[in-house]
Amino acid sequence: MAEITVPAKKFQRLFDYMERIGINAQTVAATVDLRQDRIEALAPDYALPALHYSRLYKAAAEEMQQLKQGLPWAAGLGSEAFELMCHCMIGAHTLRDALQLAERFDSLLFSLNGYRVRLLEDAEASSAKLSYEIDVSGAAAVLIPEDWDRVGSGLTAARASGLLVWHSLCGWLIGQALTASELRINAPVVNQDYHDSLARTINGPVYFDADENTCSFDQALLDHRIVHTPASLADFMKNSVYHLIAMDRVPASTSAAIKSLVSIDLPNGMPSFANVASMLYMSESSLRRRLQAEKTSYQAIKDEVRCQVAIDKLLREDARVVDLAEFLGFTEPSSFVRSFKSWTGYTPKAYKDRVLELGRS
Repeated sequence: MAEITVPAKKFQRLFDYMERIGINAQTVAATVDLRQDRIEALAPDYALPALHYSRLYKAAAEEMQQLKQGLPWAAGLGSEAFELMCHCMIGAHTLRDALQLAERFDSLLFSLNGYRVRLLEDAEASSAKLSYEIDVSGAAAVLIPEDWDRVGSGLTAARASGLLVWHSLCGWLIGQALTASELRINAPVVNQDYHDSLARTINGPVYFDADENTCSFDQALLDHRIVHTPASLADFMKNSVYHLIAMDRVPASTSAAIKSLVSIDLPNGMPSFANVASMLYMSESSLRRRLQAEKTSYQAIKDEVRCQVAIDKLLREDARVVDLAEFLGFTEPSSFVRSFKSWTGYTPKAYKDRVLELGRS
């Protein structure tokens, strides 16, 4: 897969913005091993790794929090409030449950952050809307400086970027791109390029100067399972901007979604292939084709998950072989030992002894 990149001008704009609001951009860049002077010298369209931009943005967001203002950009992405909200959502069963939790969370902090999300359902039309409301007046003096070249489009950027983040976050939560029917932005259009960029991202129509700030999509998506776990959320939080960029640019990894589902359901037994297909709202033949395209199989995914869980419990919990075999669904401890050796090349005892020996050397 080709590396996901963003143009150097996104870095340059972020550097410029940080300096205008009183943040030392050079210092922030250094915390994530980037050189501001080198990036500033690049042509605006020079392609740089999106992962680097993600780390820079998160570091900048952490500095902006010190200004004691709710972050008006990208639904607060990178802030502590955004991370806490995601931790609340990750334990939900379906996308509907997750969004209802987010709505409750945002309502509690609306007076502090100035933004909130609401889920609106229309049963007759079988459609759903995600409404994103933001008041930028509190942040205007500090985070929307008068000498900024985008001061006139600050409201548009705040409202549109918030919807885009929620569009991508919902897709990440259910392990597939959220197909939006339309985006309605309660703010004036910046220019045609900005309009076209938003339309490409959601793969649907975008309307500015609307009487609401919403992203509409098929109501059936609300019943989709949350396919991620606290462990995968921790990785998401480290590079959230990157994950959301990737969500809008490349097909979601079906195997990654299955790994999370298997991990979630493992204490209750390994789900069947048919059950996994049902949880992902696919036919078994479609799921099989997806996995073949990703050069893997359900059996390989199950083995990878069971191997990771076995190693973790063996090393961290000092679990006995008989307990591991039962937990992972093996009928006999001997069957588990044979499988563990095929996964790692060692028996459970030999693997543990080897790791302990390496730790002492």
